Amino acid sequence: MTAQLLEPRFIAVEGCIGAGKTSLVNLLGKQFDAQVIREMDEENPFISKFYQDRESFGFQAQVFFLLNRYSQYMGLAQRDLFSSVVLVDYLFQRDRLFAALNLKDQELKLYDQIYSLLNTKVPKPDLVIFLQASTDILRSRVEKRGREYEVFMDPDYLDNVNKSFNNFFFYYSETPLLVINTNEIDFV
Repeated sequence: MTAQLLEPRFIAVEGCIGAGKTSLVNLLGKQFDAQVIREMDEENPFISKFYQDRESFGFQAQVFFLLNRYSQYMGLAQRDLFSSVVLVDYLFQRDRLFAALNLKDQELKLYDQIYSLLNTKVPKPDLVIFLQASTDILRSRVEKRGREYEVFMDPDYLDNVNKSFNNFFFYYSETPLLVINTNEIDFV
């Protein structure tokens, strides 16, 4: 296990919306000449509609994310993780956090059945880096980056997502975890 901590080969960077995950992964990718896998959130055909009407489009958006993330992680499992460093800008388990916030009871039950089947098969990172920030900082960063589909994001939603991430990582113990408070650090 010590070798894993000294030389992690598969690193997941995680955090709330606007925490700087992709920016940090890009910086680390250049520094370590690593393979970089980015979340494909802009490819989700339901994301814009979701931010306008979470109740009507939550299930579709969430299942799309779940299947895309699963596909990306399974692609990693088929590669030789020992040949180079692999960086991803999300942890597979993030999907369940969003599902709990966005889905109605029956939708969540169905989602959980699918998630449970997929989660057992995905590779676990050697290290998770959690980027933590206050909701005010996150809101400022989201506004600054100006993604069209995030214009409709409810400010309370961002606060709930942030609380959910902080709670999840307070109890997280599956892999080694490095927590970085990014209130004063902007990787952009």
